[in-house]
Amino acid sequence: MNRRALTLGALAVSGALALTACGSDDTGNSNGGGSSASASNNSAIKCDDAKGQLQASGSSAQKNAIDAWVKAFTAACKDVQINYNPTGSGAGVTAFTQGQTAFAGSDSPLKPEDAAAAKKACGGNAAIDLPMVGGPIAVGYNVPGVDNLVLDASTIAKIFDGKITKWDDAAIAKLNPDAKLPSTKIQAFHRSDESGTTDNFTKYLKAVAPADWKYSGGKAWQAKGGQSAQGSSGLAQQVNQTPGAISYFELSYATGDVKAASLKTDAAAPAAATVENATKAIAAAKVVGTGNDLALELNYKPTAEGAYPLTLVTYEILCEKGNKADTLAATKAFLTYTASEDGQKQLTAAQYAPIPAEIITKVRSTVANLS
Repeated sequence: MNRRALTLGALAVSGALALTACGSDDTGNSNGGGSSASASNNSAIKCDDAKGQLQASGSSAQKNAIDAWVKAFTAACKDVQINYNPTGSGAGVTAFTQGQTAFAGSDSPLKPEDAAAAKKACGGNAAIDLPMVGGPIAVGYNVPGVDNLVLDASTIAKIFDGKITKWDDAAIAKLNPDAKLPSTKIQAFHRSDESGTTDNFTKYLKAVAPADWKYSGGKAWQAKGGQSAQGSSGLAQQVNQTPGAISYFELSYATGDVKAASLKTDAAAPAAATVENATKAIAAAKVVGTGNDLALELNYKPTAEGAYPLTLVTYEILCEKGNKADTLAATKAFLTYTASEDGQKQLTAAQYAPIPAEIITKVRSTVANLS
């Protein structure tokens, strides 16, 4: 198994473009989608022979990034309609293995049992994991009067396992000596659907606080109690409208009354949930896939100052060979753009972290050779 440390040395994140989110069913009228885009902000988009409808589904974590990419791509390639359905990583992988979509978005690499099913959908060829989006998983909370909450893995585990039930609990107070914590009941929300975000969230708890998180983990929520909602947007909505609520979702969903907690690590100061701090943590990831599969192993105990340990990487999962002829051109054109320097720059403005230069270069090469 190939295990190589990643570096972010040459990663450029400046000059990010301003984004406007749009629906995943953005379309354009046909007017010569076979030519390259002429608009200055779409100059990196090459439509080539892309046309028709492209169906994809999966990770809700990357929805805001996909929306921005789809808006830019379909504005340039007007013969293409892209429909991305944020059903969650588990449902997305299932739809792909059943041949319903051109690719799936997942916040976890394919598991062996899914890889075997995907091979059938790929005509006997392997499916591959291509990392496309990185970023912090925010521990989002809504506690009026508390703006700078600090938590650690042990406390988070106890909250989501129903062992800590009040915001003025001694464990939370010890981490926040200057905060005026209310006695409000904690309302913990988790995903109702199978989710790669849940998988990464619980991997963090297992890795850092194994004594307090006894569950095996995976895409399906296992702890007892708490309340549930579907998708990252569903969780964020519940936290936004519920004083005393807490949940986990991508940083781009932490808006309105939702604030993101900082995480106590072994570093001198707690790490804030920022794109820059997530990038520091992703720098410690290792490639564990083989060949053109670029699955990563994240380090949930980074040692760098400021490194935010609760991060995820979203993969686009598709066939290396055996892709459907009617969607291959559109798939290659779209993913070529998302992996391009311009496409990756879009991520920073949307509160995501670009993929390290060493890896995204390999992603571009792999996309170019899809067949």
